[in-house]
Amino acid sequence: MLTMNRILVIDDDTELCELLIDYLQPEGFAVSVMHQAQEGLDCALSGEHDMVVLDVMLPGMSGFEVLRHIRAGSTVPVLMLTARGEEIDRIIGLEMGADDYLPKPFNPRELLARIRAIQRRSETSLLEAGQQSRAEKLTVGDINLDPGARSVVKNGGNVELTTVEFSLLHELLKTAGQVVSREELTEKVLDRKLSTFDRSIDVHVSSLRKKLGHEVKGRERIKTIRGVGYLYTQSAS
Repeated sequence: MLTMNRILVIDDDTELCELLIDYLQPEGFAVSVMHQAQEGLDCALSGEHDMVVLDVMLPGMSGFEVLRHIRAGSTVPVLMLTARGEEIDRIIGLEMGADDYLPKPFNPRELLARIRAIQRRSETSLLEAGQQSRAEKLTVGDINLDPGARSVVKNGGNVELTTVEFSLLHELLKTAGQVVSREELTEKVLDRKLSTFDRSIDVHVSSLRKKLGHEVKGRERIKTIRGVGYLYTQSAS
């Protein structure tokens, strides 16, 4: 069984970091902490950690800048910590490639649940990469998705997607031509129940539209079905 238990916390709040160490270590996680943005970035890019918990408010360099640099060179899962009530921070973080977010102050149990969900998604992705066969590739319109290689090709060119974006696109392509509810996408892609004010799936869909193009052959690629969910408008070939 794969294990992804090495967590890097980048946060200048030393008391919070100590709390996370005390809470996560008994749960089987090896926790490293960095209080400075640049040191944290270097550590995140070292390849020595399976997940990064990143605070938005850091001295010297914002968490968004750190995330931008991480995403330029790594696909390591990132969970961002944002100020409570600052929805724009969460949206920006997700658009820049964060896998999830959690507003401060938070219950450590909720953080653990989010970490476990990211962990399960990442481990499932690695397992699928080793198990999926070439015959299970999906071709829908101008998009070719290979679950085994975890690759997406559009008109012959590779499209770089985050782990969450790839899983989301996979779900949409498998049900191309059918409406999929936000609740179902949240459960399958983010591994949690959809809460009242959770806009994560909507932001990830928006990111997919930007990377794949909003339209294909004059048709809206991913159509919003108001009050229900989303529809990938092409049909599988």
